[in-house]
Amino acid sequence: MISRFVSIVMSQSPGLGSYIAIIVTLAVIFLILIRNIRIVPQATNFIIERLGAYHSTWPVGIHMKIPFIDRVVKVVSLKEKVADFQPQAVITKDNVTMQIDTVLFYQIVDPKLYTYGIDNPIIAIENLSATTLRNIIGDLELDQTLTSRDLINTRMRVILDEATDPWGIKVNRVELKNIIPPKEIQVAMERQMKAEREKRENILRSEGEKEAAVRVAEGEKRAAILRAEAKKEAQIREAEGQAEAILKVQDATARGLEMIKNVGADKSLIAIKSLETMAQVANGKATKIIIPSELQSLAGLAASLKEIMSDSEPAEDNK
Repeated sequence: MISRFVSIVMSQSPGLGSYIAIIVTLAVIFLILIRNIRIVPQATNFIIERLGAYHSTWPVGIHMKIPFIDRVVKVVSLKEKVADFQPQAVITKDNVTMQIDTVLFYQIVDPKLYTYGIDNPIIAIENLSATTLRNIIGDLELDQTLTSRDLINTRMRVILDEATDPWGIKVNRVELKNIIPPKEIQVAMERQMKAEREKRENILRSEGEKEAAVRVAEGEKRAAILRAEAKKEAQIREAEGQAEAILKVQDATARGLEMIKNVGADKSLIAIKSLETMAQVANGKATKIIIPSELQSLAGLAASLKEIMSDSEPAEDNK
């Protein structure tokens, strides 16, 4: 239609038609150039083929391809990707069949190898991960499989990274998402877990009772020690009090003797004090009293005086 319009315009006015043809041609060329200018975004590479063969890999930036000669074969993202695979049936060393599904984190590091290395690289990685997982789990028993996730993840990552290197893919991480053992194994594991918990509960209870008994014994021991120390302190203080009382009595006695000595007491005063002391002794509960010879003579003297006084009283009555 454009050429027909240009031919009609040129037939009516040849000069104007030539200008219009030039303008239309330049517009078409401009549109073709605009369509062949491409901007490569961040974390993306373009694979360019020239006449059907690999030509170059465009990095981030603005680029222009030759019209009708170059073409963009593949747009490759360099971001890290996640591949979640379906559960795989594996058999352990002790002949237990279980289901394991894996999650794989990978990144394209060579767009050219990724484009021309293999068809359907994700399917290839999935099959490779399934066979690798079966090989690894086949060397482990059930308990080792359940407790060795880090070991399995590391071995799978190393093997898959080495296998995918010719495809321009780097495997950054492999994780076992779920490990699903058979139903009867799950029931047995639950029973075992329950038994272990009951065992730990009994152990903790016995340890608590033991600790409580030890604390009670320590408390009783400390109380007995404190009671003994208190009794000892009381006896010491009582003995100190008795000793202090004896010292005070002796001191008072010594002062009394000193005073008697100082006043020059004669024998008669001493005899009277002795008699007073004997009277106090006689009032006690003692059944036997030992009297010194001096006091016996004084007692005889006192008896004689009493008889003399009794004889003198009847005589006075007769008068």
